[in-house]
Amino acid sequence: MRDGIKGIAFDLDGTLYPNYRLNLRLVPFILKEWRMLAAFGKARNIIRNEQRKSPPCRECFYEHQADITAQILKVPAGPLKIKIDNRIYKGWEPLFKKIKLYKHVIETLEGLKKAGFKLGLLSDFPPETKLEYLKISGYWDAVHCSENSGALKPHPLSFTELAGAMALPAQCIMYVGNSHTYDVAGAASAGMKTAWIKSRFVSAEKKEPKPDFFFHSYRQLYDFMIK
Repeated sequence: MRDGIKGIAFDLDGTLYPNYRLNLRLVPFILKEWRMLAAFGKARNIIRNEQRKSPPCRECFYEHQADITAQILKVPAGPLKIKIDNRIYKGWEPLFKKIKLYKHVIETLEGLKKAGFKLGLLSDFPPETKLEYLKISGYWDAVHCSENSGALKPHPLSFTELAGAMALPAQCIMYVGNSHTYDVAGAASAGMKTAWIKSRFVSAEKKEPKPDFFFHSYRQLYDFMIK
């Protein structure tokens, strides 16, 4: 197989579908819950900073996330955790029933599978229900959520655990993502080969670590890996 790659893993949000297709559907939520959403985002950044210094806690991730968000908002953590579960985790999932994938995603997954590649997926949010709504739940050899590791991207732990679930050495996996900071840097730190899939208007030349591959579309990725 090309460059020793035996498995190909993907990010989900913003990689298999354009972010704007979700963001447009989130407008009513953002207008109503902008304070909670902003605090939630800050809390996750705080957790990422903590992960650079301390081992992640997989058992307490959601409680810790709620505690930090509650401290920012100055509200009780218990009710806020329930609200985050209902409004963000469960509340956003039905939106994926109407979200369209990027062009040629299905053909690419089918072609890679037929060619003998193992397929994996790693997301910072629980992906299983989203994959069902996007009608691509049946393609994967392994699906993993970084929150189950207690370590958000770009921490290498969730990438390493994905490699274990795929039963492949990390160096035999190419990880495809749309974020250099979270996907390319995180996968590289775990020893994976990296592919940055972005608009042709974005340059990969000045980013460190440099991605091993740079694709503008799934048609290009498919042609490179199969043909």
